[in-house]
Amino acid sequence: MLWFLIIGVIAGWLAGNLTEGRGFGLIGDLVIGVVGSFIGGFLFSLLGLSAYGTIGEIITATIGAIVLLWIMGLVR
Repeated sequence: MLWFLIIGVIAGWLAGNLTEGRGFGLIGDLVIGVVGSFIGGFLFSLLGLSAYGTIGEIITATIGAIVLLWIMGLVR
């Protein structure tokens, strides 16, 4: 569980820096990263892709978080 949260914070921070140019704070990065990991896992499974290991988990979660931020930007 703790590892999942750490991956979420890293992914949320990376996505925030790649899209907005800054992070969203610890809680914001955590929420963006955890939700992004679910979205990334779903998208990867739709495409028939899989990522293994810690780096793969971070990449999957970051891609999902970027998609989440893109959708949030469309809604705004």
